[in-house]
Formats: sequence, C-alpha cells, structure tokens
Amino acid sequence: MKTAGSPPQSTDDLRFLNRFAEVRHTENRLPHWQQPGATYFVTFHLGDSLPKETLDQWRAEREAWLKWNPPPWSARQQQEYDRRFSATIENWLDQGAGECHLRIPEVRRLVAETLMHWDAVRHWHLSWVIMPNHVHALFSLCREWKLEQVLHAWKGFSARAVNRILRRRGEWWQKDYFDRIIRDARHFWRCARYIRRNPERARLQQGQFALFEAPFVKQTLDAERSGGLPAAKENGEVRVASHPAKPDNSAAAGKPPLQDPAAAKRWS
Repeated sequence: MKTAGSPPQSTDDLRFLNRFAEVRHTENRLPHWQQPGATYFVTFHLGDSLPKETLDQWRAEREAWLKWNPPPWSARQQQEYDRRFSATIENWLDQGAGECHLRIPEVRRLVAETLMHWDAVRHWHLSWVIMPNHVHALFSLCREWKLEQVLHAWKGFSARAVNRILRRRGEWWQKDYFDRIIRDARHFWRCARYIRRNPERARLQQGQFALFEAPFVKQTLDAERSGGLPAAKENGEVRVASHPAKPDNSAAAGKPPLQDPAAAKRWS
C-alpha cells in the first residue's frame, strides 16, 4: 500500500490556505472549496440530527452571505462566518437531537476504524472527535486525493457497516458535510481546541464519545492545559518534544481506538 510519507510533526509541516493559488469549487447541496494537499476542518452528522426546515433556512442565509463574501476570506470574514454559521450548526448538534446512534460503543468503534483506515495513505489525521450524532475531523489531504472522495469513502463504508449492525436500511449520514480550509496556524489551533473541548461543552461522560489527537497536537494542548507552556502562538504552536507519548489504549486519552484485526481485514 502506498504511504503518504512522514507524519506531520508541527504546523510547519501543514499546508494552509494559499490566497494566491486557485481554489477548486465543488457543490452538492452545500458549496465546498479545495486546494491540493490543504488542511481542513470538516463536520458531518447523522441524517436525523437536524430538522430539515431549520437546515433549509440556514442554507438559504448562508448562500446569501456567500454571494457577498466569496473566498478566500479575511480574518474578519472568517470570524463572522464562524459566528453566524459554523457556531449555529455546532450548537444545534450538541443538543443531541435524533437517535444518536454514535452513543452505541460498537457503532462508534466502526466509525473510528473507518476514519483511521486510510490514514497516512489518503490523508493525515490531526484530530477528530466522534460525538453522539456527529463527527468533527481536522486533517490534511494528500495531494492526489480530493475532499469529496475521502468523505464519500468514510461515510459510505461506515453507513453500510452500521446498517448491518442496526438491521436498518437507507441513508444514515446527512448527504452533505460542512468544511472549511484551515487559514493559518492560529485557525488550526482554534479548531484543535474546539474538538478537544466539544465533549465537555456537550456535557458528555467518558464512554460517550471517542477522541483522537496526533502526538504533536496532544502534547501541545496538554502543555497548555497543565500551564507548562503558554497558549499556542498566532504564528505557530509552542515547540514541544515531537516524539509520541507513551501508548494508551483509551480513545478518550487522545489515541485511536484499538482496531479489530477482523475489521481491518475487511478493508484490504
């Protein structure tokens, strides 16, 4: 299997939005902007987690705003977008609407294994959290892969596997997803902190979510939390040792869940 090279050791190894390069635009029910090998923050959620009428109104307001604010955005535009649109969606999702199938440990494990299966081949995962009805993922694409290809694989395989477990048919994930290209190191660390704090904000207990963080992300955020280092700087993270921490089998401790060898074989 072809690999993507060495894993990122700091934000210096990541590709952020290039304001002077072409932005590839695709659209399903939501518009998406891409650049090869860029770093993204993506949210996708279960199909029953947001009322259709509410989501339709959100889309209409977002479309009107985007007509007057085409990318690439300034820092002010990014902040306004996050406040008016991203934060609204995230607050709705954290209310825990729908059946919240991702609370089921076996379902959550399958989704986690799906996310990690093509890591270091199609993308590099930097941080993700699986919540009861949605997923946040912060990752860098390998240059030859497109965002829609990666999301289609994640959602398609996990939906088929989960439908077998739950003995159900039909759509499981919402058809589209919410994404943004990471603008710079400051934007990156804001997203990484959001992912780590999301379970606490939603008042979840251990065992109700799964969290993954790449070693350099985990070490930097742990240092911030402990007070051993100041917060990550605007132009990059505070330097910490780049070697991985001692292994920990707990998903909530910042490591991927242990993969079931039988499940891994199914992907080969």
